Formats: sequence, C-alpha cells, structure tokens
Amino acid sequence: MSDATVESAAPRTWLDQPRAHEGVRSRRILAFLVDYTIVLLLCIPFGLIVGVLGILTFGLGWMLYGALFPLVALPYVAFTLGGRAQATPGMRLFGIRLERLDGAPTDPGLGVAHSVLFWVAGALTSGFIVLLALFTSRKQLLQDLLLGTVVVRRI
Repeated sequence: MSDATVESAAPRTWLDQPRAHEGVRSRRILAFLVDYTIVLLLCIPFGLIVGVLGILTFGLGWMLYGALFPLVALPYVAFTLGGRAQATPGMRLFGIRLERLDGAPTDPGLGVAHSVLFWVAGALTSGFIVLLALFTSRKQLLQDLLLGTVVVRRI
C-alpha cells in the first residue's frame, strides 16, 4: 500500500470528519428549544403592538395575530442563521453551526429557506421527517439535503 492510497482515504475537509457530526442531533434539538423559547418571548412585545394596532384600526389589526409567530420567527432565523456566525443563539449556545457543502457562507435567504422547509416538511409528515437524521451519515434532515447544508460542531 502506497502513501498516496492512505492519503486519499483520509477525510479531506472538516465536514468529512466524523468528529464534526458527533452529538449534533441532541445539540440540534436543544438549540431548537432555546431558539423557539426566544421567539415566543419576542412575540410578547409584538403581540402587545398588534393589540394596540387592533384598537386603533377598530379590530382590523388583530388579524395579524394569526401571522405573528412567522412574522417574528422568519426575521430571527434570517439574521441569525443567515448571519456571520451561521448559527442562531441556541445553536451557538450548544456549539453547532450551519455550513454549506460548497463552502460558501450562508445568507439570510438560505436561513429563511432552511426554516420554512423544516416547518413544511414537519407539517406534511407530522414531524416524522426528523427521523431522517438517524439514517444519514452527516445527520442531515430533509432541508439540509435539499439546500446542500449540514449542521456541524463549531471548531
């Protein structure tokens, strides 16, 4: 066996190393719980604003209550997951981040797409789509596979 054979069998990037994916599933679940606790807390002041708006518009503004959660959650993930850190505050707390497989940085559009695909896939499969992470080598979910992303531990 030559040295070239051994070298080519070794992982080439951080994303290919098994250590990058150790504990990602449980960290991802905990990060989700932290992030959506933050989003729910952010909904409180916005809910009060919608309440006042409803009074000022004789009830028409109260229709925004139905869209309040997405109106708060989408900018939250756009500017955290799609930001410089490539992670939401919950993800940073648990030491994980979102990486693109092509090595390019994430952007707000990718952050929103990642979140929307997660919620749509979860709604269509009653949440069973998260079981996909048990069968993929990089512990990816459907939105990761479709968008060419992977969640890894921070270095």
